[in-house]
Amino acid sequence: MSELAYRSGAGRWVIAITVLGSALGFLDATVVNVALPAIGADLGAGSAGLQGVLTGYLLTLSSFILIGGAYADRFGRRRVFMIGTGWFTLASIACALAPTVPILIAARLLQGVGAALVTPGSLAIIEATFRPSDRSRAIGAWAGLSAVGAAAGPLLGGLLVDAGSWRAVFALNVPIGVAVLLVAARHVPESRDPDAAPGLDLPGALLAVVGLGGLTYVLIDPGHGAAWRGAAVGVGALGALAAFVVRELRTPGPMVPMSLFAVRRFTAANLVTFAVYGTLGGVMFLLVVYVQVVLGESALVAGAATLPITLAVLVLSPVMGASVERWGPRPPLVAGPSLIAAGALLLSRLGPGSSVPAAVLPGVLVLGIGLGVAVAPVTSTALSSVPERHSGVASGINNATARLATLLVVAGLPGAAGLSGHGLEDPTSLARGFGAAMVMAAALAASGAAVAAATIGRGPLRPGALVAGVRPR
Repeated sequence: MSELAYRSGAGRWVIAITVLGSALGFLDATVVNVALPAIGADLGAGSAGLQGVLTGYLLTLSSFILIGGAYADRFGRRRVFMIGTGWFTLASIACALAPTVPILIAARLLQGVGAALVTPGSLAIIEATFRPSDRSRAIGAWAGLSAVGAAAGPLLGGLLVDAGSWRAVFALNVPIGVAVLLVAARHVPESRDPDAAPGLDLPGALLAVVGLGGLTYVLIDPGHGAAWRGAAVGVGALGALAAFVVRELRTPGPMVPMSLFAVRRFTAANLVTFAVYGTLGGVMFLLVVYVQVVLGESALVAGAATLPITLAVLVLSPVMGASVERWGPRPPLVAGPSLIAAGALLLSRLGPGSSVPAAVLPGVLVLGIGLGVAVAPVTSTALSSVPERHSGVASGINNATARLATLLVVAGLPGAAGLSGHGLEDPTSLARGFGAAMVMAAALAASGAAVAAATIGRGPLRPGALVAGVRPR
């Protein structure tokens, strides 16, 4: 029963714990960016290995996050949240102790599975436990503070790498994870969907993993190995994803109910999510490497250069979450991605002699303002467009969309900009390809603004409107 008030003590506990838990997953998607040069130097990893460290985590997170959402609805949202937190904490220990790149990648794959259980469960808890009048503000607080965790990753990573070792980036998760488990057991109420179908769609999950894994392989390593092998993997991946859609349409207990995509606003929100998070992931991945490799700055400076994003999201997200209830989601979902695109275009003008304060920070600030404007409204729009009982699945879909966008852009953008092979390690190659990569990222963000303008109606959000065939516009 949804009854918690946003300003109540119980409500604050729920927001704090769900934010802290999900922030672990968001943080580890970005905190490793700034540690990549140190990992490469310590473990002797090339560009492909470093991308594997980053995209391996995103692969399992994207692939299994739908299972996490289904688990949460069917078996208890708090239970799945806590299982995921424990799993993630143990995998973080394995990452911190990894002696080689292959072992680190394997541990990162396990870490992604844990994060896939935590993230949709945390958002579904908020959707299911707060009263409808306070839900958008609660989701806005969750989205904003969780995005701060992602945006703060490079700064925190820089501090840890410069002060100690890249291993501290992973070790930090352990005390946080233990604290989340202890407090969640006491302060987070349990909830589930009593009408959920029993069991899990394991064939669908397997098809999703095969499809996403194949696409990632092709995108990360397009120029190596036999051409026929890459083509075969790509075709197989697309076939697996097509089979996944067919499976979800036909099975009585789908991991992804395709009927949700008949809701225009839900589909549009996920398309905007893809554009926003894909752009953010691509820009953050390349920018922190560029600042270190081309501009010659330390890991700490590279991380600090992203601080305006953290501050902008922290300030704007709660405000935007509340404003959506009154004005509707369309204005921020057009303005936010547009500003993100403008920030990426500003960053495309960087050169080998650029100054971080004069050249990097303006673009980062504009991008951060755009993210702060968009992130809470896009999350609220996605969840409010479906019934409360589908909150876990809807959260899983929206989070999977965000992680998939990051995965595909991080995997594909360097190659598209001519930075495959050793391009991320060579200052000349990186300086030459970085501008093109930022232009491509800006085009992706601008497409999100266009989708919002064309498909999201002007009216306010109507929570749970997918009832009796009503389709929010």
